[in-house]
Amino acid sequence: MALRTLLSTDQIKPFLQKAWEVSGFTELTPIQEKAGPVIMGGEDVIAESPTGSGKTLAYLLPLLQEIDSNQKNIQVMILASSHELVMQIHQELQKWTIDSGIGSATLIGGANVKRQLEKLKKRPQIILGTPGRIQELLKSKKLKVHEVKKIVLDEADQLLVPEHINEVENIIKSTLRERQVLLFSATLSNSIEQKAATFMKEPQVIRINEQELDRPNVEHMYFVCDARDKIELLRKVLKADEKKALVFVRDIGNLSVMAEKLEYMGVSVGQLHGNTKKQEREKAIRDFKSGKSQLLLGTDVAARGLDIPDLTHVVHMDISSDATQYQHRSGRTGRLGSVGGTVISIITVAEERNLQKISRVLGLEIAKKKIYKGNIVDER
Repeated sequence: MALRTLLSTDQIKPFLQKAWEVSGFTELTPIQEKAGPVIMGGEDVIAESPTGSGKTLAYLLPLLQEIDSNQKNIQVMILASSHELVMQIHQELQKWTIDSGIGSATLIGGANVKRQLEKLKKRPQIILGTPGRIQELLKSKKLKVHEVKKIVLDEADQLLVPEHINEVENIIKSTLRERQVLLFSATLSNSIEQKAATFMKEPQVIRINEQELDRPNVEHMYFVCDARDKIELLRKVLKADEKKALVFVRDIGNLSVMAEKLEYMGVSVGQLHGNTKKQEREKAIRDFKSGKSQLLLGTDVAARGLDIPDLTHVVHMDISSDATQYQHRSGRTGRLGSVGGTVISIITVAEERNLQKISRVLGLEIAKKKIYKGNIVDER
């Protein structure tokens, strides 16, 4: 019944029905319930829904229902800002296209171009990629998207920014005039909506807020110390909880120094940043998921869209610049269907006021804690 609601039809393709049964899902999330029928109706969509609320399936399932697997041409293009997000979407796509006859190809910068061209020769119906690589292949006439009917901008607030906006607009203009554009993000500003409206036709705007989600409980806390003591405090906090954690760091320089110090302390770490090669990224994520490394250190760009099932801890080692960044980072834990999570900020006295401002904007209670006799306790 739920799948029928999402796809607005009783004629569900057998491969989707089977994948739905294998998934064990019984209910739709709010974004899936609201966006699915609008997408199936052929309308352009601007959708804002919190991190971990099921946005990927909200657009993937309607698109898969409508793809003609007998037509060997690119029908759907999905754009995302990072390698990780493209690969994450592709992993989800592969789960839902078993026995479908639907082919897909990922086109990302830093990966082998020849291999990507080999994938395109197999004439996939879906391509997923980063704007830079797709634009590069379009310019060299290695990629033709003139038959693309549907375009998705995933994490659109990261795509419609100065460094990507021209590429995104050029890519969209290369597709059919009568196309459907679907724009999804966890946070959308008015300026992003206005930019999107320039290449969309009377889009339906769908907004889901946190209160509509039946999320598992996430505890937010913070510790205060001198800047030079942050890494040692992180080690103590994680020892007290004995959990794996995704740790956000401001920039590559800070991240490299931190990784070196933690390794010296005997803590195994993986690294994700803009200069990490594709194979290194994949290994870092694989080692973290398998438990080979206890920490995964990442900058915001590298960790955007990262989906690690059952991630229990997120740590902000550098204070978030604003509430939106805090939301995106923290949203890596406590995703729908998980057991919950803990979000930890390790800050200096000077940063405390900024964190309190973020807590007011988001309506969050962020409790002040300390380490006492090896345990995490209330500051009081």
